[in-house]
Amino acid sequence: MPSPPLRAAALPLALLLALSAPRAGAQELTAPPAPDPRGTLSLSVENDVLGNTDRYYTNGLQLAWRSPSSDLPAPLAWLDRQLDFLQGPGATRWGLAIGHSIFTPQNTQVAIPDLRDRPYAALLYGAASISRHTGSSFSIVELQAGLIGPSAVGKTVQNEFHRRIGSPVSRGWDYQLRDEFVAALLVGRIWRVPLFQAELVQAELLPSATLSLGNLQTYAGLGGMVRVGRMLAADFGPPRIRPALAGSQFFQPTDDGFGWYVFAGVEGRAVAHDILLAGNTWRESRSVDHRPLVADMQAGLAVMWRGIRITYTQVWRTEEFYGQRGGLQNFGSLSASFRF
Repeated sequence: MPSPPLRAAALPLALLLALSAPRAGAQELTAPPAPDPRGTLSLSVENDVLGNTDRYYTNGLQLAWRSPSSDLPAPLAWLDRQLDFLQGPGATRWGLAIGHSIFTPQNTQVAIPDLRDRPYAALLYGAASISRHTGSSFSIVELQAGLIGPSAVGKTVQNEFHRRIGSPVSRGWDYQLRDEFVAALLVGRIWRVPLFQAELVQAELLPSATLSLGNLQTYAGLGGMVRVGRMLAADFGPPRIRPALAGSQFFQPTDDGFGWYVFAGVEGRAVAHDILLAGNTWRESRSVDHRPLVADMQAGLAVMWRGIRITYTQVWRTEEFYGQRGGLQNFGSLSASFRF
């Protein structure tokens, strides 16, 4: 049976479904997408140096591929049919990703970290996904799997980079979480709700819902994003490294011109489990008590031109564990996507 925070977070889903109906005069934003023969390769970098800090979620890297919207390979086509009840109709894409994330306590200059602070941890993972999209909605089912612990080479990646740029190394990595296999199944949906449409500019609301289940992270999220710009129908918001108010890794321009949009959004997550805070499942390790409710606020800019999309997002995240100091965590996310 889902935990109380997850049950509470799921209640507004019926309201979000009602928002998916297109409004009059919004045909361009909600028209079914044309077949897309090109895939999208995206590289995303997230780092707290863009928020002038060096703590907690301190770095994330992800390389992701989204296929053309064409027939799936035989094994994936069978799996896609089994997901009809979750995803509904739409143009289908498969995707792969590989990523690496690093987490540290607030004070990285002590050899023995504070027991009340966030544990050192690194996550190395891969992900496979199947997604469907129409003019008015985008849904994704994604399996994430990987390792936490020394084998995820967080100490090497962070300290070698710090040495190269002349920054102090983090001294407490000997107390990081131990090796453990982690996985999570993630299901998400975004709805497109047109707000305004003119020849040169459009505006829309993108409500979203996400559910993640696994020993990596278990949470339910509800959020929304407002966008204003040109060529909004090309995607469903900027790509992000989860957990986040994430849009679509792919983009499909509606013409050969210049597209752009500014955006702002918020997502709240009801968290039942986060191994990066709770510590190892079967071995003794450092740990802190997670907060059951976490929120992200974000704002940024995206530009698209000739098969290239560049997005920048500034993120403010509320406290994730009891005893966390320093108020909101502030970090930036930069992504470059290329169509092939």
